[in-house]
Amino acid sequence: MAKHCPDLIFCRKQAGVAIRRLCEKCDGKCVICDSYVRPCTLVRLCDECNYGSYQGRCVICGGPGVSDAYYCKECTIQEKNRDGSPKIVYLGSVSHLRPRAVLSYGFLGSWH
Repeated sequence: MAKHCPDLIFCRKQAGVAIRRLCEKCDGKCVICDSYVRPCTLVRLCDECNYGSYQGRCVICGGPGVSDAYYCKECTIQEKNRDGSPKIVYLGSVSHLRPRAVLSYGFLGSWH
């Protein structure tokens, strides 16, 4: 999902010992490239991303986790599994707020 949406931002802090989970809907996906082929390396998260109510949740959508998350073989070969924690921490975008700002405040500004 994050590969296709440029406004999603990963945490990317140093990964700890916590193994991340996937929900039933996202089961089998690679966390980085969304492929369903050749799961290879377990996904590990930083301690902040696995704290409190986030523990045991899906790394992609935040639903209840049912299976372990894996990086695919290609992402492991390209060493994308070493970039840090793959938890998505920012979901919004200025482009999503653009129509509301125009309607509410009546100005266009420099929203390009």
